[in-house]
Amino acid sequence: MTNHYVATVPVKYTDNEGQERTRFQRVGAMFRNTRSGDGSEFFSLKLDFPVGIQELVMFPPSSKEPQE
Repeated sequence: MTNHYVATVPVKYTDNEGQERTRFQRVGAMFRNTRSGDGSEFFSLKLDFPVGIQELVMFPPSSKEPQE
């Protein structure tokens, strides 16, 4: 099982035959991580280029946050 995913953004374009197509441009990689203290999982998204920040970290919602 892989611990990373390729992060992409969809880019629409029109090919030589006039067909609208979509290509996926790589913008970074997302990694699955495990905390050493309690074993909980979290993800980090590392971008290939700076846009003010270069890394985002995602955690599952805590039980304290309201669920939608």
